[in-house]
Amino acid sequence: KMMQNVHPAPENNEDDLYSGFNDYNPMFDTEDLENDVAFQQAARTSHGRRPPVTAKIPGTSSPRPLATGFGAGFYSTTLTSSMGRPMTGTIQDGVSRPMTAVQAAGYTKAAVRGSSFDPLGQARGPASPLERKTSDSLEEKMRQLEKKVNELVEESCVANSCGDLKLALEKAKEAGRQERELLRQREQIAPPEGINLDLTYTVLLNLASQYVANEMYAEALTTYQVIVKNKMFTNGGVLKVNMGNIYLKQRNYSKAIKFYRMALDQITSSHKQMRIKIMENIGVAFIKTGQYVDAISSFEEIMNISPNLKAGFNLILCYFAIGNGEQMKKAFKNLIEVPLEVDSEDKYISLNDDLHTNLLIEAIKNDSLSQIERERKSLAEEYIMTAAKLIAPAIETSFAVGYDWCVDAVKASHYVELANDLEINKATTYLRQQNFNQALETLKMFEKKDSRVKSAAATNLSFLYYLGNELEQATNYADLAVNSDRYNPAALTNKGNTVFANGDFEKAAEFYKEALRNDSLCTEALYNLGLGYKKLNKIDEALDCFLKLHAILPNSAQVLYQLASIYQIMEDPNQAIEWLLQLISVVPTDPYVLSKLGNLYDTEGDKSQAFHYYCESYRYFPSNIEVIEWLGAYYIDTQFCEKAIEYFERAALILPTQVKWQLMVASCYRRSGNYQKALEKYKVIHRKFPENVECLRFLVRLCTDMGLKEVQEYITKLKKAEKLKEIREQRIKSGRDGSARIRKDGSGGDGGTKGERLSAKLKALPGTSEPYESSSSKEIGASYADPLGPQPERPKTSARKRAEEDDFADEELGEDLLPE
Repeated sequence: KMMQNVHPAPENNEDDLYSGFNDYNPMFDTEDLENDVAFQQAARTSHGRRPPVTAKIPGTSSPRPLATGFGAGFYSTTLTSSMGRPMTGTIQDGVSRPMTAVQAAGYTKAAVRGSSFDPLGQARGPASPLERKTSDSLEEKMRQLEKKVNELVEESCVANSCGDLKLALEKAKEAGRQERELLRQREQIAPPEGINLDLTYTVLLNLASQYVANEMYAEALTTYQVIVKNKMFTNGGVLKVNMGNIYLKQRNYSKAIKFYRMALDQITSSHKQMRIKIMENIGVAFIKTGQYVDAISSFEEIMNISPNLKAGFNLILCYFAIGNGEQMKKAFKNLIEVPLEVDSEDKYISLNDDLHTNLLIEAIKNDSLSQIERERKSLAEEYIMTAAKLIAPAIETSFAVGYDWCVDAVKASHYVELANDLEINKATTYLRQQNFNQALETLKMFEKKDSRVKSAAATNLSFLYYLGNELEQATNYADLAVNSDRYNPAALTNKGNTVFANGDFEKAAEFYKEALRNDSLCTEALYNLGLGYKKLNKIDEALDCFLKLHAILPNSAQVLYQLASIYQIMEDPNQAIEWLLQLISVVPTDPYVLSKLGNLYDTEGDKSQAFHYYCESYRYFPSNIEVIEWLGAYYIDTQFCEKAIEYFERAALILPTQVKWQLMVASCYRRSGNYQKALEKYKVIHRKFPENVECLRFLVRLCTDMGLKEVQEYITKLKKAEKLKEIREQRIKSGRDGSARIRKDGSGGDGGTKGERLSAKLKALPGTSEPYESSSSKEIGASYADPLGPQPERPKTSARKRAEEDDFADEELGEDLLPE
């Protein structure tokens, strides 16, 4: 039926028969047909196509609906001509073409007029962007989940390396949760053989490591157990080393040894270094438990297989612990025979003037390999010197003999340069034992050695003689040290110290500056330079030195005190107080610093703060007379005389030969109104110091006011004491030929003689107009002490005789001495 409507094309129009067939219309896209609702509905009809629709006449602007149905690879639109004959939907120049049953081969015999050949369709421009293929398949979801797990593990490791341990643990836990979800989904669609064991191992190992980093040891052990017990993890046995390390941190040494041994059984001999490290851990665990014999077997096995410094030193410790001297010697020899694997330093010495070679040597002098070599050499020296000091008293009859054996053993090894350092260390050990003579003898042996050792020995000798105040010897050895090594900052500092002690501060400062030029971190030279500037009254330079030193040693008590002292000299008490406050944060129990702080606050007029710091100073050192005096004066000034008594009584205990403190105690009793106690105290003072005039004056006044009978006795004694005092003053004046200026005695009061006075605070105390106070402003004095010593005998004069007669005439004679 369809063939009835097919008519052959006219022969004369053959060139236009297939014209336009290669023009592609986007509406003919077949890839989206399954989403085309109209197409799917038409495919389900009995005719397999859409209902017929009437097309518009060609040339009209109305759109044409697409006909559904499979032709020979493209869709056609059925049109009805004016004659009622079905025509194809392709229109060329307004003329409809008859429908054909065969599609063109892909190109026309003759191209469309006016169009260029474009088989690739480049003239249509770029293709539309591809849409992301969205697949909801389970396999794709698992791939995404696996990728996410890997990312979480990486983030956890990065957070750990950055120090954020908490975040690292959280990421590790999240990775564990996601990995378990991945396993659950994979088990539903794949056999067990398809599970990614490497990912599971990575997640569990990272989680355990993060638990250890966060010190959650129980959780870490549980996680490690999951790995170790799973036989599918072929390398799980190695993790028993990690479990042993955890038990070692928990001080569960028996379990640590057990797991180390299990790990050792599962590691083949091809992993030599790992086996040695595990055996070292086993030996350390045995030392911790005191099982030195078992530890010795572990370390000896290491020294036989692959000797190293750490194992050799631990072996010496074990033999020392069990007291085996011969084995200590053997172990010491094994230690010094360990190959250091450090090349000679000759490779850093340039033998020619080649610029390229010199630049290369300078570049490798401090590269990472050179640093490793220096660290290894320093570690070897530390182990050997420590072992020598440890075993020296145990291997021979004395420390000196044992140390000499160690020195001889080192000299016979490839550590020959270390022998001199051991000798120097021997001298310093003598110093720590306070055996100065042996230290000096040991150091003097180096006077004929090479310059480096000679300079070190001479430096120590100079400092020892300097401490012993033997400046001549200290100077000689300081010169020897400087001549042996002109660039030794310690030698230059000692030389500066000897010059400083002789009072030449300018020259001393030059030596300190030279020491700083050779070593800018020589703190001793910088500190002494500051002291030198302080002596030279160069306050700004001294302040600069101590500020630099404070930047190097921020918690040095000496530096902080010097800064406070300098600001006090500069009359800046506020800055001085600030530095002293920093100082007491470093040394909170230093009584001198506390009293200094109290003095500054007192100068500034802050009595409450001054009282606080003076009390603190008194609490830590209750024997400082200045502090006691200030506190006593403070309580008298605040009308708490009873509180002042305990401070003056303590001062009287500290200085029992000075009467003024006892007089102050009696004065406090009088001020508080306790006259009976005051009288008793004055009587006690009179018995100890019978010639003290002030005590007798107060006894006379107290007895007079209280109506006591012994007043006449004290009056007589007072007159006699005053006459004796006057005679002594005349004698001093005569002996000094009038050069001494003697203060004359006042009419009474708490005043005293020269050299025995209270501070200015006590002068201005209130209540000086009391009935029992002296009307003079003189201070309380103690008994007289002749500053010139005993006087030479001189001829007796009539004046002396009259004085004695006057003295006798003033005595009240008893009835038994009157003439009959």
